[in-house]
Amino acid sequence: MVFSVSSAALEFMNSSETSTVTEFVLLGFPGCQELQSFLFSLFLGIYIFTIMGNGIIVCAVRLDQRLHTPMYILLGNFAFLEILYITSTVPSMLVNFLSETKTISFVGCFLQLYFFTSLGTTEAYFLCIMAYDRYLAICHPLHYSTTMTQQLCYILMSLCWVLGFLSYSASTIQLSQLPFCGPNTIDHFMCDMDPLMALSCATAPVMEIIFYVLNSLIIILTLLYILGSYTLLLIAVLKVPSAAGLRKAFSTCGSHLTVVCLFFGALLAMYVSPTADNPAEIQKILTLFYSVVTPFLNPLIYSLRNKDMKAALKKILFGDKVKENDQRAKLCRTLYTIGITESEILELKPGIALVGMKVEFPEAGKEFQGVRGPHGEKRFPVWRTNSGSTSQGTPENSHIR
Repeated sequence: MVFSVSSAALEFMNSSETSTVTEFVLLGFPGCQELQSFLFSLFLGIYIFTIMGNGIIVCAVRLDQRLHTPMYILLGNFAFLEILYITSTVPSMLVNFLSETKTISFVGCFLQLYFFTSLGTTEAYFLCIMAYDRYLAICHPLHYSTTMTQQLCYILMSLCWVLGFLSYSASTIQLSQLPFCGPNTIDHFMCDMDPLMALSCATAPVMEIIFYVLNSLIIILTLLYILGSYTLLLIAVLKVPSAAGLRKAFSTCGSHLTVVCLFFGALLAMYVSPTADNPAEIQKILTLFYSVVTPFLNPLIYSLRNKDMKAALKKILFGDKVKENDQRAKLCRTLYTIGITESEILELKPGIALVGMKVEFPEAGKEFQGVRGPHGEKRFPVWRTNSGSTSQGTPENSHIR
């Protein structure tokens, strides 16, 4: 629907002006045929890995009930967004590597510009609400479940998509109204704003200012919001006395900050800082960082640093072949969700209450019940069998030593 409306609008604009240019030539990465073949294989491998990696994350969040929480719902949508984002540039780049003419139609060029800028803006908004989600989870954990509900999560995600695709719609149509009389060669691997404005027969200083202000506002305001959220989060984390809590908080937020630094660092260098005098090769490399490298690293950053995501991926990839044979890991993983470490579980240090917490051991036919006395004194673990009898110590087949 959006594609057809945008295509029709751009065709009307192109026919209504004095433009004689019907297609553009994307130089991409010039070189010999061997270099073109190598780059084709390289970017094809990156594209396939990105699609598969982010696709697996989307499937994991969709299929695993344990991941139906706002944090992972956001992550699944972010992975889907990365698939669309890299698809807006890399397929046309792959075609150009094998093409002799390296051309793209007038309408196709502006459609690529629209979807590329819209998806990039949506990603910036998504990073904002992901930072907000982490801020609530760590700074206000007691109110997190009541504040960040699934309904609010879906509302925020919908706003990101709508605002992302509205941000550059008017400016893209205005840019397509400029007359393009020739030349039509773009020294880039995609259609971007600055190269297209440089090819226009008429100067448009007002439009250049509008683009620059719009880019700067979106990039700087979203970045300041994200940095502000993580600053407050860092202050709250440093007040946590537990070393395990610190490690968990830094592990959760470290992956988010890695994506933020890669994405916004390249955007700032490309669209906010003065880059008019930079060689075209530098601008191509900067564009690659936020359009190709970030979606490529997204599966590695989020899946390898998250235990729940790794468990869900193993379940999807290997199914019933992966079994929970180590009951010690099962116990620690369950209690880790409430901030209790393995050493604290085994020692039952004072101040840790496990009242009501149960972890079943089907193989042993027993369950763990951590208890404390009426005056807060430390008690040893009590293991209750299915028959109702109780015993102290470690159950057989639990592998807790």
